[in-house]
Amino acid sequence: MRWSRSFTVVGCHAAGEVGNVITGGVRDVPGQTMFEKMEYLQANCDDIRKLVLFEPRGAPYVNANLLLPACDPAAEIGYVILESTEYPPMSGSNTICVATVVLETGIVPMREPLTVLTMEAPGGLIECRCTCKDGKVEQVEFTNRPAFVYDLDRDIEVPGLGTVRVDTSYGGMTYAHVNAHALGFAVTPDEARDMCLTGQKIKAAVNEQLATVHPENSKIFGVSNVIFEGPLTRTPEGVEGRSGTVVLHGRLDRSPCGTGTSGRLAVMHAKGQIGVGERFKHVSIADTVFIGRVQSTTTVAGRDAVIPTIAGQAWITSMGQYGLDPTDPYPEGHIISDVWF
Repeated sequence: MRWSRSFTVVGCHAAGEVGNVITGGVRDVPGQTMFEKMEYLQANCDDIRKLVLFEPRGAPYVNANLLLPACDPAAEIGYVILESTEYPPMSGSNTICVATVVLETGIVPMREPLTVLTMEAPGGLIECRCTCKDGKVEQVEFTNRPAFVYDLDRDIEVPGLGTVRVDTSYGGMTYAHVNAHALGFAVTPDEARDMCLTGQKIKAAVNEQLATVHPENSKIFGVSNVIFEGPLTRTPEGVEGRSGTVVLHGRLDRSPCGTGTSGRLAVMHAKGQIGVGERFKHVSIADTVFIGRVQSTTTVAGRDAVIPTIAGQAWITSMGQYGLDPTDPYPEGHIISDVWF
């Protein structure tokens, strides 16, 4: 066997969403912050993302995370999130996967029953409280960066749909929120393809008609994902809601979406639908669950914002090597529009 390059990859998923972790093959890249390292990878090493995510090694539903030395001395490890069409500043399901992998493989020592782990994402420092037992991470609860609302109850014109009312938020990625039932969706698995097609139309219209630029980092702009939200219900434990999130190039997040949950919490809090400390059970289209809370309130460049916490679990599925034969005709993988929208 002759490989011109290879990567050690630990397969992992959080609540059904794949978030593989690249633990070997890249020692480090230039950058004074993890955001700068992300930018370097995007500009100079995008072939890594394509190799591990595109066919024949990857698939439309695969994400990956590249472990790198942290820049901030407060963090024990850094990571850059690789997704099918972009490098997001933050991802909740991927963060849960990274924390699980680094503890269960021994990259960072596990302390039972609780390991407090600080990691550096491109979006900033993320503190994780990992509940551990018998070598297994049973839950990761992380404190996300501040989440906030851009717009509430804005009407946009969508070709083929007419007027659609949306909220927009930032929760680590930028989201448009729509009422699933108003658009004819019950948020069930059989609706996934139609939701994707509808979501891509809404995403394009929102990005044409509304401005969403992060007030503290102008390089973070534009809606990436569309959340089809089911109704909220109150239970003795708190608030519960279901949603389906159309992400990136146009497919459904299998998990409830961690940054999407953060954005939804910001919208809910702005609308008076949830209070500080209340439990939010967020159910995905695949019936998996994240538990979110508004830990506290803050401001971002004068905007009201919330500090969200998100809790979920991940499972390691494989450990192995990805390699590239020098004669392979697809050194950066390939995509075909039958499944890659």
